[in-house]
Formats: sequence, structure tokens, C-alpha cells
Amino acid sequence: MSVTAALSVPEALPRLHELTVVDVRTPGEFASGHLPDAVNVPLDRLGRSLPELREASGRRPLLVVCASGARASNAVGVLASHGLDASVLTGGTTAWAAGGHRLVHPDGRPRAVWTMERQVRLAAGSLVLLGLLLGRFAHPAFQLLSAGVAAGLVFSALSNTCGMAVVLGRLPFNRRAGAAAAR
Repeated sequence: MSVTAALSVPEALPRLHELTVVDVRTPGEFASGHLPDAVNVPLDRLGRSLPELREASGRRPLLVVCASGARASNAVGVLASHGLDASVLTGGTTAWAAGGHRLVHPDGRPRAVWTMERQVRLAAGSLVLLGLLLGRFAHPAFQLLSAGVAAGLVFSALSNTCGMAVVLGRLPFNRRAGAAAAR
């Protein structure tokens, strides 16, 4: 497989048994439903898992998955920079489920978990609103909080990284011990 390869759900389905599926979402998101036999290696821990991924890629090609494909694409770039080939599942677990395919739930039932993107939107919006309200009713300097969040969002878009997602990914509900199960 080439580094930039992408597999659609219909292409990946018949090949699933010959692929090592690496899910780069947070453990909390992983617990909300993942592809069969997927291994959870959150994007922020990808570097630490390179030896295991290198070994796995020697046995079977890597298919990297996230909710939509964005984080998986970033992960494939990281893997490529370390000499590992991998493909992205186009549309991620969202497309997989939309295609009517089964998602595995560690405890046998789905767990309601917000996606990281939704968590970031809530946190950013809340901080901007808080900064504006405190700036209006407490002291104008609190408006700098809103400006800081805006600057962070612009930086996030330009660099294709998200510091807030990294911070939110470290919260307990995104790091459930039972959610980090591998195979």
C-alpha cells in the first residue's frame, strides 16, 4: 500500500481480515464503537507505539481509522515520516456505520461519547462566551480570553493541529482504562 492510499468502506470490507486496523481516536471515542479487531492507538500516543506498529505492518498492511478520516490522515503522515506505509479508511467509523456495518462495543453496548471535534467546539465556544461576559460585566481585560481562543483556533486551522484536542484528550472521560483495549 502506498502512503497516500485511501480505502473506501466497500474496498476495505472484504480485506478487513488481512489488515491491521489502527484506530487513532481517544479511548473514550474508541469505546463508543470501533471496527472489528481494531487496535486503539490515540493520535497523541502514536510516536510511543511506533515499534509495535512497525512490527504489525511487517505482518499485515495498516489501515488507519478515526471518526471522519482527518486524524487518520494526520496519523498516516506521522507513520510515513517514520518509514511506515498505511492507508486511511475514507469517512472513518462514521462511513463504516452509515454503510450498515457493525461497530464493536467493548462492553457489548454503545456508550454515548462526544467526538473530539464536538468537545473542542464546546470548550472553545464556552471560553469565548465566558471571556465576553466577564469582559462586559467584570473587567474589559477578560476579553483577552476570547482573543486568545480565537488566535488558537486560527493557529489550529493553519497548522492542522489542535492543542485543545490534546488537552481534552487527557481528561478522564477520554482515557477510560477499559476503552484502551487492544484486540
